[in-house]
Amino acid sequence: MILQAGGITHYYKNDLALDNVNFEAKKGEFIAIVGESGSGKSTLLSILSSLLLPSKGELFFEGKAYTLIKDIDAFRQKEVGFIFQFHYLIGYLTILENIKLAAINKNSTYIDTLFEQCGIEAIKHKYPDEISGGQRQRAAIVRALVNTPKIIFADEPTGNLDSRNSQTIYKLFKTLSKSGTTIIIATHDRHVSDYADKIIEVKDGKII
Repeated sequence: MILQAGGITHYYKNDLALDNVNFEAKKGEFIAIVGESGSGKSTLLSILSSLLLPSKGELFFEGKAYTLIKDIDAFRQKEVGFIFQFHYLIGYLTILENIKLAAINKNSTYIDTLFEQCGIEAIKHKYPDEISGGQRQRAAIVRALVNTPKIIFADEPTGNLDSRNSQTIYKLFKTLSKSGTTIIIATHDRHVSDYADKIIEVKDGKII
């Protein structure tokens, strides 16, 4: 397993968000965590991705406890990619400049390959406000991939996209997972079931 979590419980003050959740993901798996707003799916994704420390429970990345990772920022930069509903691209930088800012290795050939793989090579010298929402989200995916992470976490990555662009993103995730990248997303979009290898439903802080 590339990722394991056991007994994950989390409170926001006195409110129980997650209740004794267990989770595991294999290398190259495309997993969708689904549920209604407030179900706990985004909290679970935040904990799995190391962005949030659980109130109780243990997490392991390739068999190593998260608590034993000495430099969590370096771990995130090297091993993990993040994609959010809002792309957070820097408006005064071109798309290519946004990508290079996040890259550890500035290898132009590899970056060009990612642009081609994501179908947005034509917009790399444009600014975020000059391209469509679907193109911005694919640019965010390129940014998440630029350091060849083992896992990509995405929180509502198609929340602002129409059905055609959403399908494009899901197909891209499917291709990435087949190449060995583990994809874990949180979404309320039930159409993801057409693409994901595994669907995990969260309701009232529990997996059902």
